[in-house]
Amino acid sequence: MYEGLASIHPMILCGGTGTRLWPASRESMPKQFARLVDAERSTFQATLARVSDGAVFAKATVIASAEARFIVAEQRDQLGLAADILLEPQGRDSAAAVAVAALHAAATDPQAVVLIMAADHVVPDTAAFVDAVVRASAGARAGYTMTLGIEPDRPATDYGYIRRGEPIAEAPGAARVARFVEKPDRAGAEALIAEGALWNSGYFLFRADLMLAELEAFVPDVLAAARAALEAAVTDLDFVRLDAAAFAQAPKISIDYAVMERTAQAGVLPVSFPWSDVGTWDAVWQVLDHDEAGNAVRGRVSLIETKNSLVHSQGEGVTAVVGLEDVVVVSTPDAVLVTSKARSGQVKELVTALRAKGEPEADAHLRMYRPWGWYQRIDIGERFQVKRIQVVPGGRLSLQKHYHRAEHWVVVRGTAEVTIDERVVLVHENEAVYLPIGSMHRLANPGKIPLELIEVQVGSYTGEDDIIRVEDIYGR
Repeated sequence: MYEGLASIHPMILCGGTGTRLWPASRESMPKQFARLVDAERSTFQATLARVSDGAVFAKATVIASAEARFIVAEQRDQLGLAADILLEPQGRDSAAAVAVAALHAAATDPQAVVLIMAADHVVPDTAAFVDAVVRASAGARAGYTMTLGIEPDRPATDYGYIRRGEPIAEAPGAARVARFVEKPDRAGAEALIAEGALWNSGYFLFRADLMLAELEAFVPDVLAAARAALEAAVTDLDFVRLDAAAFAQAPKISIDYAVMERTAQAGVLPVSFPWSDVGTWDAVWQVLDHDEAGNAVRGRVSLIETKNSLVHSQGEGVTAVVGLEDVVVVSTPDAVLVTSKARSGQVKELVTALRAKGEPEADAHLRMYRPWGWYQRIDIGERFQVKRIQVVPGGRLSLQKHYHRAEHWVVVRGTAEVTIDERVVLVHENEAVYLPIGSMHRLANPGKIPLELIEVQVGSYTGEDDIIRVEDIYGR
C-alpha cells in the first residue's frame, strides 16, 4: 500500500508522571507504563506497536528519563520490538526532546521525516493512524511542520484547538495552521467547533533539517544544549545517556511555544479516528467499555445502584460502591481516591498537597520496580521491615552491604544464588539464609522461573539509603 515511501522515523517521548491519574500513576510508575486502559499492555507499549510496520517506519527511538530506563527496556523487550533508548538526565520540556530527536534522525539522514509521539495516548485504530501519518508526511516532505488535528466530538475544555487556514497543495486534505488556540472555556470550545477548529493532538511530523533550522531561528540555546548533550552522550548497557551538564543548559520550553506558534510553515491534517490523551480519570472512563449502567470497572469490583462511574481496583481486595453516580473510585494497596468525574482534573492539586505533607504515597508505589524485578513492603515497624521480593530469571541485585540492619531471606519459589562475603550458596524453596550487619552480599536468580522470597530486615534503620553498592551490573 505504501510502496516507495521513504521511512518515517518515530520518536516516542516518555516524559511526565501523570499525576492526574494518581494513585495508579505515580512518579515511580507513570501512567504511560501502567495498564490503565488495556489489561494486556501499557500505552507506551501500544504506541511502540503502532509504529512497528517496517514498510512505513524506521526503527523507533524512545526518549525517556534516566529513572524510567529499565521499565522502558523491559516493556520494549516484552513486545519483541527494536527501539533505541535515549536518556534525559532531567526533564527540560518538549522543545529540548524534539531537538534531540531531530539531531538523532539527521545523523542518519538530514532530510529524514520525523514523527513525534507521546507515549500516553490511546489510539485504538492503528490502520487509520498509520494512514494519517503517511498522508501528513507528504506535507512534511514539502517543508511544513505538520500536526494531526482531531475532529472534536464534544466541546472539550482540556485540549488546545487549531484553526485551519488555506489548503496545502502538496498534502491533499491538509491545511495551513491559521492559529493555535489555548484551552478554552466551554463557550469558547463550542464556538471553535462551530467554525471547524480541531483538537491539537500533539503529534508532529517534520523534516529533520527544517526543524533544526526552525530551532536555530527561534530557540538557539535549546538547540545548542541538545547538540552538546548528544555529542557528549555515552553508551550505558542498552541506553544512550545524554550529557547531564550540557542538557541542563536547555531552557524549559514546550515545542508548541518554541516553534509551532511562531513558525510560518505549520500545517494540520484533520483526522477522525478515536483518540485520547487520557489525562484525567474522566478521560479514562470515556475510552473504556461501559456496562448497561454506564460503569467502567477494572479488577475486583462490586456495584449496587451505581451509574456512569469508573471503579478501578488494584490488588487482592474487593472495592464496593453503592448508590453513587458520576464518580471515580480508585483503590490501590496503599491509597484510595474518591472524586467526582467532573472534578477529577484536580487530582494533580491533591498530589501536590500530599507531597507538601511529606506523604510517601504521593510518588512511590507500594510495589517498586527495579531492573532485576520488584519488591513490595508487607509490614514495617520501629526496628523491622518485611518485604516480598521477586527476581526475574537471570536477574542479579547489586553486591552490597548495610551498616544498620541484618536481613533474613526465606525462599518461597524458585532457587536463589546468595553471595555472603566469600561464600556462594544455593537456597531452595522453604529454605532460609541469614545476612549479618555489614556482610557483603548479593542475590541472584540462576533459574528459569521467577524467584520469590520474603525478606525480614531487623535493625536500627531500614531505609533504602542504607545500601552501600560495591558492584552493580545495571550501572546504578
